[in-house]
Amino acid sequence: MKKLSLNCVVNGEPIEAEVEPRLLLSDLIRHELRLTATHVGCEMGVCGACTVMVDGDPVRSCLMLAAQAEGADIRTLEALGREGKLGRLQDAFRRHHALQCGFCTPGILMTLEALEASGQMPRTEEEVRQTLSGNICRCTGYQNIVDAVLSLAE
Repeated sequence: MKKLSLNCVVNGEPIEAEVEPRLLLSDLIRHELRLTATHVGCEMGVCGACTVMVDGDPVRSCLMLAAQAEGADIRTLEALGREGKLGRLQDAFRRHHALQCGFCTPGILMTLEALEASGQMPRTEEEVRQTLSGNICRCTGYQNIVDAVLSLAE
């Protein structure tokens, strides 16, 4: 199968790669670029664990082909914390014990990061729950996640 040329930016770093036409963005990120904070759960776009930002929008990387990222600016969880320090969202999650196993956390944080960057961060419990309705967490019951997000609105 003929490979396709891909040029994009991932976490501020220019990427040039030859990719199979059917390679998923999640597989490029995890297996080719070794950025393993992006998790793959259901592989159907339902659980939200694979959410990354593509040109500022939250995207399910398991539903997007890597070749579709041509010219895109992609951010993964690894971009949130810099120089050994947690990002603002990560720190709020830490302070509020908003994770247990951590499998869903990257997708939730990237969903919230996209909203925060666009100035659309949820401000009420109902808004937080609606915003995160596409991110499945099987461990926490969501309350600590909601509390962490609301702490940022204060």
